[in-house]
Amino acid sequence: MNVCTLTESAKQQINTICKENNCYGISLNLKGGGCAGFEYDWGTVQSADEVKPLDITMDAGDGKFVIGNESMMFLFGTEIDYVKTIVGSNFEVRNPNAKSSCGCGVSVNFDMDKLEEAAI
Repeated sequence: MNVCTLTESAKQQINTICKENNCYGISLNLKGGGCAGFEYDWGTVQSADEVKPLDITMDAGDGKFVIGNESMMFLFGTEIDYVKTIVGSNFEVRNPNAKSSCGCGVSVNFDMDKLEEAAI
């Protein structure tokens, strides 16, 4: 079972980033902070050795998408897309577990009771 879904556009962008940066993959984690309580924390993974045993690795083609073990419960059911608009482009996280989010698209808050029930 996949924690999240990658659109074709997201897979293409992951592959492009990995080729341009000569890296193994792109990572997504959550960390405390931001105006809504948590922040999506994007990064690159230089080699498979950096992936921890309980992390989730998804194949995107030439590149990988890695979700940190500590962030999995927050990301179940999430769709990752890559969108281009007139003002720029970015990965868009469509997270059904989000209670609220900031207009910046990086900061998010969760209903912790709902997440705990889902984990049981």
